Amino acid sequence: MKRFVLVNIMDIKLREESPGSKFPCSARTTMAEASSNNGGTDQVLVEETSSSVRTFILNRPNKLNALSYEMLSRLLELFYASEQDSNVKMIILKGNGRAFCAGGDVTAVVPLARQGNWKFGDNYFQEGYILNYVMATYSKPQVSILNGIVMGGGAGVSVPGRFRVATEKSVFAMPETALGFFPDIGASYCLSRLPGFFGEYAGLTGARLDGAEMLACGLATHFVSLERLPLLEQALVKVSTSDPNVITAIISRFSHAPKLKKESPYHKMKIINQCFSRRTIEEIISTLENEALDKKDDWISSTVQLLKKASPISLKISLRSGCRAILEDKDRNPKWEPSRLDLIRDDDVARYFSKIDDEDWEDLKLPPRSNLPPHAIAKL
Repeated sequence: MKRFVLVNIMDIKLREESPGSKFPCSARTTMAEASSNNGGTDQVLVEETSSSVRTFILNRPNKLNALSYEMLSRLLELFYASEQDSNVKMIILKGNGRAFCAGGDVTAVVPLARQGNWKFGDNYFQEGYILNYVMATYSKPQVSILNGIVMGGGAGVSVPGRFRVATEKSVFAMPETALGFFPDIGASYCLSRLPGFFGEYAGLTGARLDGAEMLACGLATHFVSLERLPLLEQALVKVSTSDPNVITAIISRFSHAPKLKKESPYHKMKIINQCFSRRTIEEIISTLENEALDKKDDWISSTVQLLKKASPISLKISLRSGCRAILEDKDRNPKWEPSRLDLIRDDDVARYFSKIDDEDWEDLKLPPRSNLPPHAIAKL
């Protein structure tokens, strides 16, 4: 069985080493106060062009539609309600502005984590993971219009869906290792099912993929040019069935298979499989460096640099310094601790898999799912 080395390496531990900390506010109140934008109803718009199709629009364009806690809660509420409504046959999800969704709004999480408030991050991520799970096991078709930036949490609210439409403006990435985090949001399921070891490559390096590459590797199911996108949406809102074959036929009328650019990493599958099939990060890097000795290849050099710039313990784990350097101060100069791979012991990695010893800690509890179609049952 294929494995994805990185993604399930860490329980969420957004806390200072102060297990006795107490937080008087409820989780939802704390989240609401920390959010810097309007409520969830303004951040997720709903279009009801027809009685059978619901269009949900991520609406924080000034934040590249980064997911706030309110957005996660609102989406979960909308998906549950639409699943129970027999009139609704299909969901369309898209973003307002130049991004579909740039990921989770972790800049709201980090300051409170520094203050010892790990409960904020705990509830934020739990809400997001439950949403990802509900989307992945959803009983009705979801069409995600992936026009623009699709990163991190943006992949979590789209890739689990049945239909994923990329365009020439699509940019996909899982940039978590550069933040000292790890590809979460169900990425271990999705990335491990990409051809060869392309998922390991994408998850470890945070490489940016365009729409053609998304289609080629399976992250997107269709590619529709921008000029035809309005026509596709007009056709989709007229759908009156949940039959995936009907929806496939409609999207296929507007889609085509674009050519991969000459320098696409997807053309490097032989080297990717050879190098990213190794068992450790050190072996992956050394194999890439050995390849570079045999042939001059800018792609190999840039891939090695991407790995070496990432958090060493994220390439085995960590969080806060990367978020500060890239998302907050934007100096892109994180101070990783430990600073090198050779300083990390197996015990350092193992502790991220250990059970958290805190009386306030609650494990993630996924909701029961029933009466699901075969494609959703297969994911359970």
